[in-house]
Amino acid sequence: MHELPLIPQDRPIRLAVLISGGGTTVRNLADRIAQGSLNAQITAVICSNPKAQKLAQAKLPELQVGLVNRKAYASEAGFDIKGFSDVVFSLIREARADLVCLAGFLSQLQIPDDYAWRIINIHPALLPAFGGKGMHGRHVHQAVLQSGEKISGCTVHFADQTYDTGPILIQRTCPVLADDTPDTLAKRVFEQECLAYPEAIQAIAQGRVTINGRLATIDTP
Repeated sequence: MHELPLIPQDRPIRLAVLISGGGTTVRNLADRIAQGSLNAQITAVICSNPKAQKLAQAKLPELQVGLVNRKAYASEAGFDIKGFSDVVFSLIREARADLVCLAGFLSQLQIPDDYAWRIINIHPALLPAFGGKGMHGRHVHQAVLQSGEKISGCTVHFADQTYDTGPILIQRTCPVLADDTPDTLAKRVFEQECLAYPEAIQAIAQGRVTINGRLATIDTP
């Protein structure tokens, strides 16, 4: 059984959110915090490219949006995952984040021991189907449509050292319609993501999550 870090119950859980896109998921979390339906505080937003930083800052004017440019760690010798990860986690530690939320973050990370079982990801399909390297955004929804699946949805799972393979925490479903395009399906899936991610964060914050091998369980409040 994996021991999850204890989150102090006398304050909101502190979140570091990592993104590679425009920050729509962060906006959803920030709105729910403002509405009082999610007892959390976003202490860091970290982008992996300048375009994402610019888009996210426009969408999140009340938050400071940082940048660790992935391209700066790429060379002919390959991607320096350790150097990139070290800088990302130094910012996460500086923000004193209790939990790291990957929100369309497209760069693989080397997870240090002090953040094991403290990182979750949301994936726009029902894992373990339609996951793995390269399966993100529109690519996922296109694959779902091409497969003929009648149900899609989203998955919140713990992140480990490979893509989309950590224990599944929450899944929510939606129908795949006969006339769907990747864009229309993505919109329906995102509606479920907006519910699933806050639910997962709150369960972790309240200490209601246990992990035994591959099985993550949420206790009822």
